Amino acid sequence: MLPKTPKPAIWRFIKGSAKTLFVLEAVCFAASYGLYYRMNTDQDFRRYINEKYPFALEYYYKIGEIVGDSKVRDIDANYWGSATAQFQKKE
Repeated sequence: MLPKTPKPAIWRFIKGSAKTLFVLEAVCFAASYGLYYRMNTDQDFRRYINEKYPFALEYYYKIGEIVGDSKVRDIDANYWGSATAQFQKKE
């Protein structure tokens, strides 16, 4: 019978770290997809992002232009411009 030798501690550390990194990466991917999905479907959320984090909305528009939906920026600008004009008329 062959004697069992314990694995070095460094290999256990690497294996545990790899599992943790994989789970963390999966959680970050799910969160980023959820944020992209919400930005892609909710125009009011895009306006909120534009007010609070304009750099994030700019990246969203760039990704949309690469993928092929280049009209979103213009649609948002027209919608927000007309919504602002309607709000100012009510005052």
